[in-house]
Amino acid sequence: MNMFEHVTVIKKANVYYNGKVTSRTVYLEDGTRKTLGIILPGEYEFGTDEREKMEVLAGTLHVLLPGEENWTSYGEGQAFEVPSNSKFKVSADDVADYCCSYIHE
Repeated sequence: MNMFEHVTVIKKANVYYNGKVTSRTVYLEDGTRKTLGIILPGEYEFGTDEREKMEVLAGTLHVLLPGEENWTSYGEGQAFEVPSNSKFKVSADDVADYCCSYIHE
C-alpha cells in the first residue's frame, strides 16, 4: 500500500535523538495506528510496549532484534517485526524512510 486514505494525522512530530529520528502518527479509519518516519545516519535504541512491524520504504536499516547476536539488514520493500515489551537497535548509514505498524495482541 503506497497511500493511506481517510486518515487522521497528528500534526506534532515525534522527535528522538535530537531530531535524528522523526515520525508522524497516522490513525486509519478502523483506529489502527501507524507512524511514518525518517532515520538519519547513526545508531539508535528504542523500546516498544506493542508488537511492531517496521517496513523500510527507502534506504537500509541494520537491526539488532531482542535475543539476537547479529545485526540483520533490511532494504527498501523489506520488513521486520519487533516483539512487544522489548528493546531493539537500528542503525542507518544513509537516510532511511520507514512505516511502523502497531499490532495489538
